[in-house]
Amino acid sequence: MLSPLLIGLYVFVLAVFVGRELLTKVPHTLHTPLMSGANAISGITIVGALTCASFGSKPAAIIGMLAVTAAMINVVGGYLVTDRMLKKFQRRD
Repeated sequence: MLSPLLIGLYVFVLAVFVGRELLTKVPHTLHTPLMSGANAISGITIVGALTCASFGSKPAAIIGMLAVTAAMINVVGGYLVTDRMLKKFQRRD
């Protein structure tokens, strides 16, 4: 029988390969709007990471903290890129 850790590792590696293939196929003109849409997914990741951190064990709290940090970097960076993109479409008076 496969352990849950091995199944999780398998899903993670598969997600990395599928994500890389998808992102290399996206045209450059669609990349920034796609990144701004990914902010919602990172928000869901933050909720999951906070849930993981609340389990009470020290390793879960450390992994949860790292996940929250990584997701927040992604959210803030995505919003900054989106804001910069939207400023390019404003009229200059």
